[in-house]
Amino acid sequence: MKLFATTAAALCLAIAAVPALANSPTEKDAIAMVERGVALVKAKGKDEMMKRINAKDAEYVQGELYMDIRDLKTGIVLAHPYNPSIVGKDLTDVPDANGKKYRREIIELAAAKGKGWVDYQYKNPTSGKIEPKTTFIQRVDDVVLEVGIYKK
Repeated sequence: MKLFATTAAALCLAIAAVPALANSPTEKDAIAMVERGVALVKAKGKDEMMKRINAKDAEYVQGELYMDIRDLKTGIVLAHPYNPSIVGKDLTDVPDANGKKYRREIIELAAAKGKGWVDYQYKNPTSGKIEPKTTFIQRVDDVVLEVGIYKK
C-alpha cells in the first residue's frame, strides 16, 4: 500500500508539472502563428493584421508568444502589442544587449530568403528580463511578420 501511495504521489507531481511545460511556447507555435498571420495578410491585408496585433487579438498575442510586424523596405515597426513606443520607428540599426543588429538581420533574411530564424536578446514581457530569443520571420508582400520564443 505504501508503494502505491508513493507512486500515486509521484504521478500527481508529474501531472502537475505538465501544464508548466505546455505553457512554454515552442518553435512550432511560433511558426504556426506566423502562418496564421500570413494567411490573414493575404486575405485581409496588412492593415487588418496591424489592427489585430495592436488590439492584442488572442490569435496573435499569447503571453510571451506574440507577433509584431515591420515594413520590409523601411524597417519601420508597424505594430507591436507590448511596446507601442517603438511603433512608427525605424530601429533597424539599434543593437540588442550584446550589440547585435538583429533587426537588420531580420530585414536582410526576409528580403533574401523570405523566411527563417534570427537569434538575439530581448525583454520578455512576462518576466521583464532581457533573455535569449529566437524569432521566426516571414515576408508577405511588403511586410515582415515576426514571432519569437524565449530560450529557457
